[in-house]
Amino acid sequence: MSSAENLVTRRNLLAGAAVASALGVLPHSIAFAGNGAEEIRPFKFKASEEQLADLRRRIAATRFPEREIVDDSSQGVQSATIEKLAKYWVENHDWRKIEAKLNGLPQFITKIDGVDIHFIHVKSKHAGALPIIVTHGWPGSIIEQIKIIGPLTDPTAHGGTVSDAFDVVIPSIPGYGFSGKPTEKGWDPIRIARAWIELMKRLGYTRYVAQGGDWGDAVTEQMALIAPPELLGIHVNMPATVPDDIAAALQPGGKKPVGLSPDESHAYDQLADFYTHGLGYAIEMANRPQTLIAIADSPVGLAAWMIDHDIRSYELIARIFDGKTEGLSRDDILDNVTLYWLTNTAVSSARLYWENKLAFFQPKNVKIPVAVSVFPDEIYAAPRSWTEKAYPNLIHFNKLAKGGHFAAWEQTEVFCDELRTAFRTVRT
Repeated sequence: MSSAENLVTRRNLLAGAAVASALGVLPHSIAFAGNGAEEIRPFKFKASEEQLADLRRRIAATRFPEREIVDDSSQGVQSATIEKLAKYWVENHDWRKIEAKLNGLPQFITKIDGVDIHFIHVKSKHAGALPIIVTHGWPGSIIEQIKIIGPLTDPTAHGGTVSDAFDVVIPSIPGYGFSGKPTEKGWDPIRIARAWIELMKRLGYTRYVAQGGDWGDAVTEQMALIAPPELLGIHVNMPATVPDDIAAALQPGGKKPVGLSPDESHAYDQLADFYTHGLGYAIEMANRPQTLIAIADSPVGLAAWMIDHDIRSYELIARIFDGKTEGLSRDDILDNVTLYWLTNTAVSSARLYWENKLAFFQPKNVKIPVAVSVFPDEIYAAPRSWTEKAYPNLIHFNKLAKGGHFAAWEQTEVFCDELRTAFRTVRT
């Protein structure tokens, strides 16, 4: 976290406490006295006008490359898409709207293992609500999950019942958003999982569940492997289910196995396409994250890097900037990119790929209850056969008709229904 952000935090301490109280945050979630190791401080953020003016200036001054020499996205983000994004960003996007929405939520900072951890914490008005900690991924952030807060904490206003209520905790991964940036090696998904377990303990929860996709899946599964007694089960929407023989076949020189079921064959084809055409960003961030100075210097360069995560997400975003109505909006996309820009986390977030030593898609031998929701436009749609082998204690499996990598953000209603259904069996 920058010194400017720390100053904002301190200046808004009392105001943040008032907001938290009004929104019903647990009383033990706030500690004002002293600088103890477990102090939890209210947090707000306000970008300066100078920051926003500089952002607009940089967008307007972008030096675009010549148009691609093909009529598709095989060379990457297409000129028409990124130019429309830049035009909307500088002329129409209003950061203050999402800033006000975030500051209307109870946000906090607490230091865990030497790093400031930022998190949103909204407590349901319903007694007996089940606490859930939800972890974002890259190129996501807490902005990915803010749409789920209302439906989960207030289910009766969103088609659910009182018994479906959750208390919601949404932390920012270290190096992302408003969390601190690690200054030493070692902040991998395992260490983050330990920090999340400590966070839930610090909030006083004696029973809870966890959810994640992308890096959120990696962190959530590591929480499940540590298996603190308070963790009742997990839900993932980008599960690690790929069998060893399939993973080996996907390596250079490998061949598609024979005898795959239709679902397994489809998943293999999706993975093969991603490994061949879509993994470049991850390879660069895993090997040379500090080289990515350009995306810390150019907001449009950062946006292009972020929206090229996987082909189906990119195609969705391209349609959005063509004016199509989708689960996400142009403002959704730019709210998230702007958060990365204002917090200067383009490179610090990329370092998580460098830190990680886990095989991303292969099973981790999770034994506690696991629920899986499969969205068709995810990097790969996990087949039931692989999922049942990967998670011997599978309590829920469902294939959805629509949705992709950013499921909570894009298909909020369906996503929340999945969480309600998935965790009903662990509430008793």
